[in-house]
Amino acid sequence: MDVDSHYSVKLGKLIEDFELDVLRGAEGYREVLIQREDVNRPGLQLVGFFDYFDAKRMQLLGRVESTYLAQLSPEERLKSFDELLAHDIPALVITRGMEPFPECMEMAEKYNRTILRTQETTTAFMGALIAALRNYLAPRITRHGVLVEVYGEGVLLLGESGVGKSETAIELVKRGHRLVADDAVEIKRVGVKRLVGSAPELIRHYIELRGIGVVDVQQLFGMSAVREDQDIDLVVNLEQWNDNTMYDRLGLEELYTVILDVKVPALTVPVKPGRNLAIIVEVAAMNNRHKKMGYNAAQAFTQQINEHFDQALSGQM
Repeated sequence: MDVDSHYSVKLGKLIEDFELDVLRGAEGYREVLIQREDVNRPGLQLVGFFDYFDAKRMQLLGRVESTYLAQLSPEERLKSFDELLAHDIPALVITRGMEPFPECMEMAEKYNRTILRTQETTTAFMGALIAALRNYLAPRITRHGVLVEVYGEGVLLLGESGVGKSETAIELVKRGHRLVADDAVEIKRVGVKRLVGSAPELIRHYIELRGIGVVDVQQLFGMSAVREDQDIDLVVNLEQWNDNTMYDRLGLEELYTVILDVKVPALTVPVKPGRNLAIIVEVAAMNNRHKKMGYNAAQAFTQQINEHFDQALSGQM
């Protein structure tokens, strides 16, 4: 049995998103809250098996179920729909644009259930609906930081207020990269290992620069300078340079930041006057992309050094 999500989406929103036909709407159906990210094809339920049946899921009626129902007598179909629609389901969606069985509409009227229809195939609609529900119901948090897209990599800049996150982001935008969020980053876990960040609607495309104020990046630099959301591939922690801190010189150690139980590659960049943080972030993004593609410069460099010393030692013997 599924567990209720902390978040929900209204049935009316799904109807709009997927342009569903409303064959029959129960009272207040648009306000019904969906809290399950999985859906159900009630094949077993139509033959009377209701053990472990989750009535809070969206129910899909496809060609397989319809073919089975068409072989039944009207009395048997009525019994099948009676048992199914007696449960308080959020909605029954008929796929492939098929006409509903009269017995289905009769029982929907009896139990005040919502019957919807889509022209899509069952598999295509089911996949799209599950993806949409996972996005709407995904666990989420808000982090203070800046999210930018650099060479296709989502880079989350973290650090104390005033360390230079927004200034770095605006320099990256000037260099052709894109801003996703400034100051507040809404992060959703939409997969087992996938995080997606976006900006709250109220401050979307705005960035605050101390001494200048708030600027609209979309209006100032154009549509190509912003994007609505972005996968988070790398976390860059910006901190003030500390002479007493030992910073990683080779990059051999793989560090991660855990966000919503997902491990994201992370690195710490010390900040001091004269360092061009935008270029450093660009290189960090490209290097992270190289690692994902199977090349690690730090490991290759270390191997080359070791081979050099091995050759030098063997020559002395």
